[in-house]
Amino acid sequence: MKNIITAGMVATLMLTACTKNDQVAEKSLEQQKMEFQQRQIEIEKQRLAIEKEKIAYETQRKADSIETVAKARQASAAPVRTNVVRETVYVNNTPSGNSGNTGTASSGTTQAQQKQGMSKAAKGAIIGTVGGAAAGAIINKRNRGAGAVIGGIVGGATGYTIGRAQDRKDGRVQ
Repeated sequence: MKNIITAGMVATLMLTACTKNDQVAEKSLEQQKMEFQQRQIEIEKQRLAIEKEKIAYETQRKADSIETVAKARQASAAPVRTNVVRETVYVNNTPSGNSGNTGTASSGTTQAQQKQGMSKAAKGAIIGTVGGAAAGAIINKRNRGAGAVIGGIVGGATGYTIGRAQDRKDGRVQ
């Protein structure tokens, strides 16, 4: 019997706790509407403040541009003398074995520089040949001479191809 009475009391408390007062719900709904409207008003105030600052910035920028134009006009009205220095550079690009030309260029033109030295294709071929010959001699243990020759040919061709591509990239060869 005690269990039935306890269960009835719990059920009654649960039912009374679940029902809300309509007046409290209406007031909270009205309060939420008012708070929402107040937030909207604050947002609009902030937007207006931003617009005011934009307008103030634009007017200041216009005033500054007018001032710079006026300064430029005053500066252009006063005669300004500038000294211009012109210098002609003569370049000697002739190889060292050809001493017939002194290397003076006509004024205003310069001669293209000639690239001297070994090309990357030649360096690649040499390095590839030596490396390939060594690798071929090491790999072919029965006939080291034939392995060195074959390895040198393959290595030289590969080195030349890689060096030629680098020369094209540098603009030495087209």
